[in-house]
Amino acid sequence: MPVYISLDIPKGKLSVVRGSYDYHHYMQDGIDDCGWGCAYRSFQTIWSWFYLQGYTDKPVPTHRQIQEALVDCGDKSASFAGSRQWIGSLELGYCLENMLGVSYRIIATNSGQEVTENARVIALHFECTGTPIMIGGGQLAHTILGIDFNENSGDCTYLVLDPHYTGGEDISVVISKGWCAWKPPSFWKSDCFYNLCLPCIPETAI
Repeated sequence: MPVYISLDIPKGKLSVVRGSYDYHHYMQDGIDDCGWGCAYRSFQTIWSWFYLQGYTDKPVPTHRQIQEALVDCGDKSASFAGSRQWIGSLELGYCLENMLGVSYRIIATNSGQEVTENARVIALHFECTGTPIMIGGGQLAHTILGIDFNENSGDCTYLVLDPHYTGGEDISVVISKGWCAWKPPSFWKSDCFYNLCLPCIPETAI
């Protein structure tokens, strides 16, 4: 299910994800991953972007396949496969590299305020690369699909896709209930550190 949402009155320049993607969230595919699967779902959304843009013909991986890839690359022990353990931005980067052959950039911040201090970097990512961004912090993961950034004032809002949604595939509900919405900088908590995973794109499609 693809989700798009516009902004009625931009604060500045809109920079958003390029191309199509599918919305992956809790409880899909018959898997109850509430409380631990949000980063897996964000990764699946990112993978769908690469698939729909023609950069891979591999289908979106399951939680188990993601876990096995982390075991295979030496990041996790064998007992991790089949578990209900949470993963973060660094693990997503390892999976991008080892499962898709895609490089990535990590932005590490010590607070929600530092996320906003990187607004210009985030905007440049969408303008030059255009892939969805995974952000993890405070044991929660989200997918950033765009940013509205005013160069002069520094004001910004973020287009956030929330993988914690547990309902049906109804876009009107997703948007009306704020599961895909423009969020203010205060959405990122001041007392949490956040890591952002910014996927790069291969030079050629398949």
